[in-house]
This record gives sequence, structure tokens and C-alpha cells, in this order.
Amino acid sequence: MPSLPEHKVGLIACSGEDLPEGTVSREAALRVLERLRPGQTVTLCLPLFLAGEERERAFARFFPTIAIDGCEKRCAARATEMYSARPAVSLVVSELRERLGLDPPNRVRGPDADREALALATAEAVAGEVDRLLKRARAVSRAAEPAAAIIPSDDGGAPGTGKETEAVCTCTSGIPVQKVDVDGRTVEVIALPLIFSQLLQEGRRPDEEATADALIEQVRIYNSMPVDGDSALRQALLTAYEAFWTGAAATGGV
Repeated sequence: MPSLPEHKVGLIACSGEDLPEGTVSREAALRVLERLRPGQTVTLCLPLFLAGEERERAFARFFPTIAIDGCEKRCAARATEMYSARPAVSLVVSELRERLGLDPPNRVRGPDADREALALATAEAVAGEVDRLLKRARAVSRAAEPAAAIIPSDDGGAPGTGKETEAVCTCTSGIPVQKVDVDGRTVEVIALPLIFSQLLQEGRRPDEEATADALIEQVRIYNSMPVDGDSALRQALLTAYEAFWTGAAATGGV
């Protein structure tokens, strides 16, 4: 299975409006994103996550994610685990407040000194977890870097010499994607450059039937696509891999 770079941490915050702690979770996530750990974190939208947005869910499959919930219901953490993967960290604001001995916030909106203090403490706790997760990720693999997605060039250049792109994602997460043309429609396939690189390393030639099966199997892991019954998509993926293989051969990579 392709290995992906773990150089960012996702933050998925509670979307509840009933309790001040729900507001705290979002205020804390924003503080971490903009002030404490900019460039190292991205936010995931819980409503989009629940609605089935594939790119939101894909991030939590590839990268460590911190769920910040307002109360013990843990809606953000449960949704992340149900639809993607178990969050690397599950933090509950109400539990953190009790551990720190802070006064409970009083207002969901508007000025509230107690809510502001709790949001700051929560943000600092989250930032500490971000540091821990990124340090662990670097220790596991310091050499992992995202493969560049190869998209056909606008000037009709040779296969494998198209534009390079990275992170076509709602959260600019760094997950590589590649666009393929399927009977005149453009389809974005998450992690396809990494899958191609893995197949290349395994020596799988594009003209072998086993290669096609392995390619489809890997694509299905990371994408919600009807690959089994879509022969046009299967052929488009094989054509793209053949271009990737040809480009690698031209540069001595095969």
C-alpha cells in the first residue's frame, strides 16, 4: 500500500451549538490553525464530513487527525472513526476543563472571559498534540515525500511530461491527486500518483492483467468509485499508468 507523507495534522471540531464548550472547540481549532501551528494543521468541516465529502474523509485516512469535541458525546470523534479512521487524538473540552480546574463558560456567543480562557487552554493542549504527532511521524519516516501528480499538458505534450500538481484538496492537505479522462469527463483520483509509484517499484508492467487488478484494488481503497463495473474508468487508469511507466522509462526509472 502506498505510504503518504504525514506532514500536517487535521483538526475536526464539534459543530454543536447547544453548549459553550462546542463554541470553545471551534475557537480553539481556529487559534491553532491561524496562530499556534499555521502551516502544520488543516481544518476538516464536520458537516461536510458527515455529508460524504470524499476529500474531507480522505484526509483522515491519510493523515493524523485530532477530534475536538465539546462534550462526552464525542460527535466529531465518532464521525471520524465511522466514516474514515480512528482519530489520532480525541480531546473533549468539558473533560479538559475539569482536569485544569477552570471555571465553566457561560455564553455560547458573545464576550465571555471564562470561555476565552478555556479556548486558549484547549488550543494550547491541541498544539501540544500536534507537535507530538508530527514528531512521531518524522521519526517513522524522514524520507517520505509526496509523489507529483502527472496531468496531461495543455500543449498536448508527450505522455508523462505534463504539468505537476499537488494537493488538489479542499483543505490543501498535501494529498496528491491525478486527473484522468474517462469518455470525455474528468475524474480526480485521490492518491493515484502514489499508487503508480508503488506499482512501478514492484515492477508491475502496464500490459499485464495482474497489474490492472492491483491498480483497481488500490484505487478502491482511497476513492469511492464504481471501479468494478466501469470498464471505461479501468481503461483510463491503465492508460494513465502506461504514460507514467513510459515517462519513468525515459528517465531511467524502470
